[in-house]
Amino acid sequence: MGNNSELFKVKTLAEAMDSLRPYVQTFYQRAETIPLADSLGRILTQDIPAACAIPHFRKSTMDGMAVRAIDTFGASESMPALVQCYGEVRMGEAPGEALRQGTGILMPTGGMLPEGADAVVMVEHLEHFGEELYGVTKSVAPGENLIDIGEDVTVGEVILKQFTRIRAQEMGLLAALGKSDVSVLPRFRVGILSTGDEIIPPDQEPLPGQSRDINGYTLLGQALASGAEAHYYGIVQDDLEELRTILSRMLKENDLVLLSGGSSVGTRDLSAQLIEELGEPGVLFHGLALKPGKPTIGGVADGKLIFGLPGHPASAMVVFDAIVRPWLDGSLLSPRVDPLPKGKMTQNLYSGSGREEFVRARFVPDGEEGLLEPIRGKSGLIRTMVLADAVVHIPLDTEGIEAGKEIPFRPLR
Repeated sequence: MGNNSELFKVKTLAEAMDSLRPYVQTFYQRAETIPLADSLGRILTQDIPAACAIPHFRKSTMDGMAVRAIDTFGASESMPALVQCYGEVRMGEAPGEALRQGTGILMPTGGMLPEGADAVVMVEHLEHFGEELYGVTKSVAPGENLIDIGEDVTVGEVILKQFTRIRAQEMGLLAALGKSDVSVLPRFRVGILSTGDEIIPPDQEPLPGQSRDINGYTLLGQALASGAEAHYYGIVQDDLEELRTILSRMLKENDLVLLSGGSSVGTRDLSAQLIEELGEPGVLFHGLALKPGKPTIGGVADGKLIFGLPGHPASAMVVFDAIVRPWLDGSLLSPRVDPLPKGKMTQNLYSGSGREEFVRARFVPDGEEGLLEPIRGKSGLIRTMVLADAVVHIPLDTEGIEAGKEIPFRPLR
C-alpha cells in the first residue's frame, strides 16, 4: 500500500489537464505530409495563406448575358434596353475582347466575363429580336449575378488556421488553393490494455465471477473515433511482472497508453507503482474530483502519456471523453467555436458532491427544442451509455440543475 493515502488526493479535471499539458505540447510540434485525398479528419500543422485569389477571374452565377450594368438602367418589360450581342463565351475559355458600350455576350453559369462587363442578365430577362439584337427586360445593378475576383478568397488571406480539423469543405478549399499534399499532425498512437483476473475475452463463456471485456472495445472505439491510430493489446492478469513487461512494450509502440479495469484498490496500486517505475515524472494525479471516474490515474513516462481508467464501463467512457479525447482530437488546440446544442432538463439534477459530474441523458425532440431525460443507472452498466444520446456536464461549483432549465449537452450520436 505504501504512499497510497497521500497519493489519493483528488485533483479537479482542470488541474489534471494542466498537469498533463506540458508533456503533450511536443506531440503538436510533429508533422507529416499526406495526400489531400487522405486528409479528412486530420489536423493542419500550420496556417495556410492563399497563394492565389479564388476565383481568379470574374465568373457568372447564371446562364444569361454579360453586360455593362449602365446599359440596362431603366429597362422594363414594356421598354427593353437594346443590346448588341457578340457571340457566346464557352466554358473554360477566356473571352477575346472587352465589351464596348451597348454590347453584351452570352454566358453559361460559371463562364468568364469579358473585360468591361460588370453584371449578368438572367436568360429569363432577355428577348431575342433576331440576329444580334437582344432586349433586356429588367435592369441589373453592377455586380449582379456574378462572383468577383477574390470574392471567395483573396491572395494572402489565411482562411485555414493552424490546428484546423479538416472537414470535406476544407478539402475542397485546399484543392482550390492547389494543395495536392497537406502537412498534418501525425495521428496519436494509442495502446489499450484491459487488466484484472476476472476479465475474459468476448469469445469465452464467463464462469461465475468472470466478466467479458467491455472496456477494451469501448475505449478502442472511442480512440478511433477521436482520430487516433489505436491498438487493443488484450487482457493481462493482476500480476506485476506480466503487467510491467506488456506496459514497457506498449510505451515503446505508442504515444498514449490506456489501462482499464483495476476496479480493486490492489490493481490500482499496481498500476500507480508501475507508472512511477517506468519513467519520469511518473504519476501526475491519482484520483479525480469527478463523478463517475474518481479512481482515475494519470501519468507520464519518458514523454508517453499513461492513464489508468476505472473498471466500470460507463465511468471509463466518461473519463476518456473528459480527459483523453481532447488531446487526441485536437479540440484543446483549437477550441470549439460552434456552441454545443442545448436542451431542457426534464427533472432536477442535484450534485453538490464536491465533484464535477457527467450525467448521461436521453434526448427527446419536443417541438422546436429538445428535452434531456437523465438516465439513472450505476456506472458499471454499459446499458446506460448505449441508451444515452447526450452527456450533461455539471461543473464543480454548481449545486445542480433545475428541471426546465436550458443547458448545453455533448451529443453522443
